[in-house]
Order: sequence, then structure tokens, then C-alpha cells
Amino acid sequence: MRAVSGVWRWRHNPLRRATDRREAWMALVALLLMAVAAPALGWLCGSLMDDVLQESVRIQRAQRHATTAVVVRRASGAPHLVSDPEVSSERATQTSVVARWKAPDGTARSGTVATSSKNTGPGSRVRIWTDLDGHPALRPMDVPTARTHAALAGFGAMLLGVALIEGGRRLTVWRMVQRRYARLDRAWAEAGPDWGRTGTGS
Repeated sequence: MRAVSGVWRWRHNPLRRATDRREAWMALVALLLMAVAAPALGWLCGSLMDDVLQESVRIQRAQRHATTAVVVRRASGAPHLVSDPEVSSERATQTSVVARWKAPDGTARSGTVATSSKNTGPGSRVRIWTDLDGHPALRPMDVPTARTHAALAGFGAMLLGVALIEGGRRLTVWRMVQRRYARLDRAWAEAGPDWGRTGTGS
């Protein structure tokens, strides 16, 4: 913005260089890309990610079932914290228990499962998730969690787009400045030996 406003103020200044005008146009184009292209890229990536995650939610819901298990006893070990934020937006302390339950086909199953229920005494009923074979499974991802991840992915893509645009602008300006210095060095090399000798007759 400073380059654009500076060239606008000094547009009639005879000392203005052609490179100044090019830098101003480059800054303006970069600003437009940041304002239009980067948000569009973020929206596109977020939308695609949301489609993928919503499909994952549908698959997980089709492959996992909620059922009721009967607690046999507390399992050895301390309570632990849910460590898979991809599955659900909930993060609660869970207790490991040995329990019995039935698979979707009616087969009796037993094993160690984790539950967030506060009542985990023997005979208590707790809700667990199982796969199609009746084995314990993680809770399926919910829709709000999927949308949150998609929004974060879109925001990250937008920031990456802004960074790439600004990085490209800075790199291009740096190369323009280097070429400008090279031209000055060549001009000085040609005029330098005669500097200050004008009119001396040498």
C-alpha cells in the first residue's frame, strides 16, 4: 500500500523511476490477489475438505454402532483422557472397565472398554461404540467437529495463499532492486574515471 500511495503522490515527480511504477503495480496486484484469490482458495479448500469429512462421518456412522455394556469390574490403570480429537469434539476423562455386551449380530462379547460414565461399579450399564464385528471402536466423528476441521483447513489455505503472494512480491521486488543496482554499477563504471574532470581538457 505504501508503494501504491507513494507513486500516486509522486506520479508527476520528474525523479520518479520506471521501476517505481512497476513496484507500485506489483503491490496493487498483490493486494488484489490477497483480497480476492486467497479467500477464494481458502473457501475452495475448506469446501473440499468439508465434503471429504462429511463422507467420513457418514461412513463411520454406518460402520459403528452404539450399544449398552454391563460393567464386570474396573480395569487396572488410572483414568485417561480422550486423545483422538479427530473423532469427537468431546474431551472427557474416561475410565477403563471390563464389560460384557452384544455384537450387532447378537454374539456375546467381553473386553476392556473406556467410558465417561461416572457410575462404573459392577453391574452398571454404560454406553460404548462397536464396529460391525462387535469389537470396541472409537466414537464416530460428529458433524460439528468435521465442519470445524474443514473451516480450519480453509483458513490455513487462505493464510498460505497470502504468504505465497507476499513472498512472490518481495522476491520479485528484490530482483528488481538487484538489477537496478547492477545498472547503476555499470553506469558508474563507465562514468567514474571521468568524474570531476569535466572541462579540464583531459
